[in-house]
Amino acid sequence: QVQLVESGGGLVQVGGSLRLSCAASGSIASIASINNMGWYRRAPGKQRELVATITSGGITNYADSAKGRVTISRDNAKNTMYLQMNSLKPEDTAVYLCFASMLRANYWGQGTQVTVSS
Repeated sequence: QVQLVESGGGLVQVGGSLRLSCAASGSIASIASINNMGWYRRAPGKQRELVATITSGGITNYADSAKGRVTISRDNAKNTMYLQMNSLKPEDTAVYLCFASMLRANYWGQGTQVTVSS
């Protein structure tokens, strides 16, 4: 099993920046079995939305709403994934959840709240 813990959320003004972290823990074998990781977000009254993903080899993919403002990265030595968000907008307000996918299972964190005030 893998446990994921997000951090870095908070209240920020429009145009500000935040860096979210997702720390993975578990057995060495489990951690080594993680393939893709990424971030979803869930805004009030809206469906869960994919923000960005990153493969174990560092190939990234972004939602159109995130391109140019968001950078996903991954430090495999620290078992941690990051989401750098710049030029934040009120519509970025959501709970941000990280996930890790393995061959036979997907794991999720509890989420971290990001609130962008205008």
